[in-house]
Amino acid sequence: MRRVSRLLVTMVVALLGVCAFLGYRGEFALVEPQFVAQAQAPVLVPMDPVVVADQVEAALVNIDVETAGFGGGAAGSGIVLTADGQILTSHHVIKGADELRVTDIANGLVYEATVLGYDSGADIALLSLAGASGLPVARLGTSADLRITQDVLAIGDAGGDGGEPTAVTGPITDLNATIVAMNSADLTRKALNGMVEVAAPVMGGQSGGALADATGAVIGVITAASGEASRTEGNPPNGYAVPIDTAMRIVTQIRSGTPTDTVHIGPTATLGVQVIDGRPAGAQVSWAFYGQPAREAGITIGDVITAIDGVSITTAKALSAAINLRKPADPVRLDVTSPDGVTRTVEAVLAQGTPT
Repeated sequence: MRRVSRLLVTMVVALLGVCAFLGYRGEFALVEPQFVAQAQAPVLVPMDPVVVADQVEAALVNIDVETAGFGGGAAGSGIVLTADGQILTSHHVIKGADELRVTDIANGLVYEATVLGYDSGADIALLSLAGASGLPVARLGTSADLRITQDVLAIGDAGGDGGEPTAVTGPITDLNATIVAMNSADLTRKALNGMVEVAAPVMGGQSGGALADATGAVIGVITAASGEASRTEGNPPNGYAVPIDTAMRIVTQIRSGTPTDTVHIGPTATLGVQVIDGRPAGAQVSWAFYGQPAREAGITIGDVITAIDGVSITTAKALSAAINLRKPADPVRLDVTSPDGVTRTVEAVLAQGTPT
């Protein structure tokens, strides 16, 4: 039975499943909200949560993620964009995924999924389901017409247990919120801008699910919430969503097959290193993983990568961006400076990694 409530929100993110003994929960919890209130005329269309949820839920999927790196799994939601199985979801739902299995709400079938592309900075990803056809497709609205105080509905797999979607409602309280979200899976923090803020009890597992208006049109992709800390401090709960117009611009870029500095296309390539900013410049290797391209090429801890294929690398972020534009099995030529100041050029072939 679908649950529609206005209870306090605690979280909204990929719910990490049970690991070896204790279980592990990966989530985006709000760390630092900044609010940009905008006075808007109220929307007169009334919200009927039951009717809207009925309209939207058939175009949703549950996403189960196997993440070998963490020894466990994750769960989230997704929105069906095409009858042949293109799925819109949050990037953090599929981050680090070794294997993706997607259950369609409408037909109950389970599909293997591949990642078509993602923008980690905007927290948006696009998946493709193998062998899918005839899936009910979400009706998309526009986020350009949203108004402060407008009632909306957030719906997705709140428990992360692959059950029926859970829906919660509340008014829009901000159209351009900036938050700093923390993913407890890897403790990374990410600034997210231009978020739609909703005073609604969004829950774990609804990440990647739909934010819908009173007509049943999808107007956002659920991504984060104010979390437990906000509730403890007595602040009102809030959920956050990427506006659908922003999400679909990223989808269009992914579908074009052309990568950018922010949008990754297809399988993820990896050099197999962890890096930090080098001094005075470059990407300094803090760890080179066994069996991965960098270590096989003789790159070790303390080495500083200063160029890739003749293009200067000045920061760790610049190296990640350069790898982001390449594909697994691509050869690369790296300029490397050892801790003793000796420079050399090495060649490596990029391996296939998990979404980063």
